[in-house]
Formats: sequence, C-alpha cells, structure tokens
Amino acid sequence: MEKNVAMVLGHDAIDNDHAEFIALLRRLNAATNADFPALFQQLYEHSERHFERENQLMQQYAYPAETEHKSEHQRILGEFSQFKTRVDKGLITFGRSFVKERLPQWFELHVVTMDSALAAHIKTASCG
Repeated sequence: MEKNVAMVLGHDAIDNDHAEFIALLRRLNAATNADFPALFQQLYEHSERHFERENQLMQQYAYPAETEHKSEHQRILGEFSQFKTRVDKGLITFGRSFVKERLPQWFELHVVTMDSALAAHIKTASCG
C-alpha cells in the first residue's frame, strides 16, 4: 500500500498514525508465519490507539459526523477482532487475507472520506 498525496491530511497526529498503519501493513505482508501473530497484535493495538485519538479529536472539535465516524471505527475493530481470534488459533492464512485484501481498501476509503472530512473540520474549527 502506497501513501499517496490524497492520504496526507495536513494534521500531524492523524498523518503520523496513518503512516504507522501503512508501515505495519507492509511489515505484515512481508512477515513470516512465525512473526505474523505478534505483528497482527501490534497493528490491532495501534488501530485501537489511533481510533481513540481520532475519537478524542472529534469530541474536542464538536465534529458533526462523530457518531458515524466512531461507528465505523467500532465496525472495523469488530472485524479485526474476529480475524485476530483466527490468527491466535494459528490460522495465519485468514489474517493474511484480511491484511492484504480487506484492510488496505477499507483504510484508503476511510482516509479519503471520513478522515479527510474530520481533518477539514478541525482546520476550520481551529481557524474560526
């Protein structure tokens, strides 16, 4: 997954979280089966922290689409958790499929729609 210009939102905390997410996805794609479970756990924990930071920003800046955005975070964490259960049981193939096919597409769409709208709202609220 490449970090393209559209995915840089101009908010350092969000952009740094996104860069770390992409780096972890790349590491997972290159990981051996032995290393995969620990890295998958790392990506899961990163995502929880990343989403919590965004949730705090939404609250801090009275973001109008907070409910929808938070719901999307919860939905993808639920999917993540289901795949984590499989990875924890040694079903690495399921985790690899999630990391390679599901997460990148979801992430890119989430960034260019929901996160870009959040970053724009923060910028407007900060200047106003």
